[in-house]
Order: sequence, then structure tokens, then C-alpha cells
Amino acid sequence: MPDRVLPEASKSEWRALLAKGRAAVSAQQRVAEAAALADAVAGLSATTACCYVPFGSEPGSIALLDVLRKAGTRVLLPVVPPAPGPLDWAEYTGTSSLVAGRFRGVLEPSGARLGPGGVGEADLVLLPALAVDRRGVRLGRGAGYYDRSLGFAAPGAGLVAVIRDTELVERLPAEPHDVRMTAVLTPGLGLVELPRE
Repeated sequence: MPDRVLPEASKSEWRALLAKGRAAVSAQQRVAEAAALADAVAGLSATTACCYVPFGSEPGSIALLDVLRKAGTRVLLPVVPPAPGPLDWAEYTGTSSLVAGRFRGVLEPSGARLGPGGVGEADLVLLPALAVDRRGVRLGRGAGYYDRSLGFAAPGAGLVAVIRDTELVERLPAEPHDVRMTAVLTPGLGLVELPRE
């Protein structure tokens, strides 16, 4: 699917193509991918991990969060602020701590807010993406919440985008402010380390 994109394609063209591909993913495939990602995350080690609750066609599941918690990892989830800016964070303590967020279909933690600096407490940051290229360039949905938030991440923290196998591509359009991913986590490939600049 992404192989058909020309190298000079814009971010909006990439987003349209990737959204079309995600819409074609069957419910059975999503369930299988979610299980594979939960298995793959069991091999990761972190004291504190920033994660997210997938929604729509995003790969993953709440089970992934529970695998980390069972391993003793403190899990933080994003809270979307009322105005565009960096994400707020709060601890995930189980499914009963999740409430409806600002956007339809998005679940957020209900606990005490840690502020945008909460991401700086994590040694592992798992974040959503539409695609990532082999240089670590991440393509998000375009709202910029994660771009604004990753400047608060701890130096040396693992920045890992959770994507489908086909969403790891050769080259995406990049801008100077883009924060590069250190790895991707996919259902079929597991953890794939990316070059650090």
C-alpha cells in the first residue's frame, strides 16, 4: 500500500493513503494484531512508560497497557488539553480509571494530572503514528499534540511508535521540528530499532 506513494508526496497525501489502508483492515486482523503487540511489549523493560489507549483503526489494545502494569511498569496516559499544546499526563491504574476524553472515542485516565512534564518521567514512550520511515521520521494525524509533547521527554528515553508492519516505510516527508523515533513496534516484526542521529 505505501509502496505506491511517490517520494515527493505531501504529508496530507500520505495521511489519505494510510487512512484508506487502515479502513480496509478487518476486525479479525485488528484482534490478531492487538494480541501480537501485547506479546511483543512483554519483552520491553521500563520503570515508567507513557502509552496511549488506541481508538478507531489504531493498532493495539488496553491489554498492552495491562501487560506493562503486570510487569511492574508505571503507565502514564495522555490527557488532551482544551487548547492546542503539549499533552497532559495521568497514571493508568486499570480500566476502571478510564473516562471519555475530549474527542469522541478517546479514553483518558481520570487520576491526578502530572502536567506536560509527566512525559519526562518515562524511560519508554509508546506513541501512535500513521507511519514511520527508516530514519525515524513519524507521521501523525496532524494535530501536533505529540510533536509539542516530545520536547518534554527525558534525554535517552526510548521513543517507540506503534504501527502496522506495512506502515514502516522507506521515506516520509520531514520537517526540522520533527522528533525522530528510536524504534517502532509492529505486530509482525516486534521491536525494530531505528538509527539514532
